[in-house]
Amino acid sequence: MKKLILLLVLITFSMTAQEKPNVIEVEPVKGEDVTYTANLKDGVFIDDLSWAWNSQNACFVGFQSHKFTGKHVFFTGIIPTRSEISVTVIPKDPNANFSIYAYEVGVDKMPIVPDLPSCIRCEADYKWDRKYKGATQDHTRKVKNLVAITRPYRMIIGVTGADGLDEGEFTLVISTK
Repeated sequence: MKKLILLLVLITFSMTAQEKPNVIEVEPVKGEDVTYTANLKDGVFIDDLSWAWNSQNACFVGFQSHKFTGKHVFFTGIIPTRSEISVTVIPKDPNANFSIYAYEVGVDKMPIVPDLPSCIRCEADYKWDRKYKGATQDHTRKVKNLVAITRPYRMIIGVTGADGLDEGEFTLVISTK
């Protein structure tokens, strides 16, 4: 009987445990654009998105969460001192609905969402629900203003699909000024 209970507990735990994501190391180069190619199929689903609208992170609002329900592919790298980084995701299929977010933490930290109690800065971009006067949006998504002034910071970038999108090739462009 004890073995049966233990087996049931282990099965329940394995079914509820979040798959540990692979994180791709990137190396920003000052004054250059660095590109990486990946596919959402190599990512993981993140069941709990509440970290994003937590006031300690303020990445995106809860009613936009459906735009972040696909598989997430993660990248990390160090933002050099006196640098500003922008990150653009370019889906291979222009009809694919991708979203992107990036957050900054201390160099010696590596929290991967949903385990993100707080961050220094978080930026996100996703498909707009409506048009904005004087602005247009294509199939690319871009986050900017990832900065390091007097000391370096670690950035963690998440590329995901909207509405459960779980596959799609993309190019990630990291621009450092």
